[in-house]
Amino acid sequence: MPSEGRCWETLQALRSSDKGRLCYHRDWLLRGEGKHKSQYTEPMVLQSSRGIKVEGCIRMYELVHRMRGTEGLRQWQEEQERKVRALSEMASEQLKRFDERKELKQHKEFQDLREVMEKSTREALGHQEKLKAEHRHRAKILNLKLREAEQQRLKQVEQERLRKEEGQIRLRSLYALQEEVLHLNQQLDTSEQHRDTLKFDLSAFRTRGNQLCSLVSGIIRATSENGFPTAEDQAVAERALQEMRDLLTSLQQEIARACEDKRRQDEEAAQEKQQESKMQQGPEAPRETPAPNQGPGGKQNEDLQVKVQDSTMQWYQQLQEASNQCVLAFEELTNSKDSQAKKIKMDLQKAATIPVSQISTIAGSKLKEIFDKIHSLLSGKPVQCGGHSVSVTLNPQGLDFVQYKLAEKFVKQGEEEVASHHEAAFPIAVVASGIWELHPRVGDLILAHLHRKCPYSVPFYPAFKEGMALEDYQRMLGYQVKDSKVEQQDNFLKRMSGMIRLYAAIIQLRWPYGSRQEIHPHGLSHGWRWLAQILNMEPLSDVTATLLFDFLEVCGNALMKQYQVQFWKMILLIKEDYFPRIEAITSSGQMGSFIRLKQFLEKCLQRQEIPVPKGFLTSSFWRS
Repeated sequence: MPSEGRCWETLQALRSSDKGRLCYHRDWLLRGEGKHKSQYTEPMVLQSSRGIKVEGCIRMYELVHRMRGTEGLRQWQEEQERKVRALSEMASEQLKRFDERKELKQHKEFQDLREVMEKSTREALGHQEKLKAEHRHRAKILNLKLREAEQQRLKQVEQERLRKEEGQIRLRSLYALQEEVLHLNQQLDTSEQHRDTLKFDLSAFRTRGNQLCSLVSGIIRATSENGFPTAEDQAVAERALQEMRDLLTSLQQEIARACEDKRRQDEEAAQEKQQESKMQQGPEAPRETPAPNQGPGGKQNEDLQVKVQDSTMQWYQQLQEASNQCVLAFEELTNSKDSQAKKIKMDLQKAATIPVSQISTIAGSKLKEIFDKIHSLLSGKPVQCGGHSVSVTLNPQGLDFVQYKLAEKFVKQGEEEVASHHEAAFPIAVVASGIWELHPRVGDLILAHLHRKCPYSVPFYPAFKEGMALEDYQRMLGYQVKDSKVEQQDNFLKRMSGMIRLYAAIIQLRWPYGSRQEIHPHGLSHGWRWLAQILNMEPLSDVTATLLFDFLEVCGNALMKQYQVQFWKMILLIKEDYFPRIEAITSSGQMGSFIRLKQFLEKCLQRQEIPVPKGFLTSSFWRS
């Protein structure tokens, strides 16, 4: 406005004048205080009314501006307070939302925790129910097993009762058999009266009769110490009784034949005497006819035997009888229809045969592991087979079964493995020899199987009997007959060669970790006996030459060291006396085996030494 502009001009003029230099305070008017003194030393001149008015205007103006500023400040403060309240309310709301979210999160976590706990509780209850069900199932199985065990116990009690009853019956039967045997033996003794009259030697019959009586008495004595007699004891006694009956029958037939011969001789003597008394002058005596087996000059040929010696044949029959008794001993296990028994039989057969199949010349330590496994099985200890434990104690007939199958497998390895690889004879033989030494029955069964498959290892040449089928006779000779077809001669000789080589290796080897104080259960003396007996028998075409070569190549070095001069005499005998016999019966197409044997012995005689067989186990082998 115009008035305002003038006021500002007036104020400007005052400030430029001396009066404008007055020092004053704007609050004086409000406080009612007097005027201040100027900084100048001159006295203050009273202002005019206009100045006062201007001063008042100035004061009023300042007052208005102050009030306006105060009002603005107040409004600003109110605005700030309003904003603070709004912010506070907003912060409060946010805090509430935060608390709500936190509470919601806690609630959710609590719910999750409760769900987890409930789930765990349900799982625990389910697991508990499952454990209860398993416990009930196991309890049921245990009860079944207890019932089965009780039934088994009762069955065993019943079997024991039946066994005792059968034992009593067998014992009474044995006494009856013994009484009859003694009665028959007395009849043998009463036949002694014919000895002088018939000039007939009864000592062999009496000796055998006394042996049979002793055999039956020994059985009864053994059963009285061990309890009751077994079926095997009764069978042996019955065979002894039957043999005694046959012996008495044979004696009676011999006596009857001797009586008939004596009667005929008496009649002939009487007729000759009667003719001599009638004839005054008789003709010249007829020329004496030559005896059988005499040559042109009347000198008798020294023919060799065809049959085996009686003692050897008796030994052969005893081994076969022991083998048959072993088969009868585990017949129940073999014919059982029970699945558990079948499984036990299969496991035992694998445990017995698989280690024998694993025998090789890889290392001595490996061979010892195989030996220990077989020995543990035969000793009743559990062995691992097919991922589980097997023992002969699982079945009462288990040991008989394992012994028979083990012996059969050893011979089968000779028939197949040794026949194809001659060096394999020595590791198989050393294990068989060690098992034989610790378990003699296995050795007897090995011999029985060997003699059955290769009768020349006895040596024994089976004779053809009247009425016998040709196929049966060929089987007795060792041939394999399938569908009425006999195997080829080369294959037959190969199998016989493998088994003779195995036998020749067994008799000279011993298990190196065994006791050296014990003698070999079937040592070199048996090899010497076999060689002597086969040289005392007529040779067989192609067979004898083959077996002699195989035997001497494997066992000749050991026999040379053992018997020395006697051995070389035997070799000379073969060359000078036995070679012509073999050559005489050998056709031109079968001379290969004879020539091989002849060249081998001639080379040995030239060098005065039998070479060590190829594949022989040295000391370094056992350190491998």
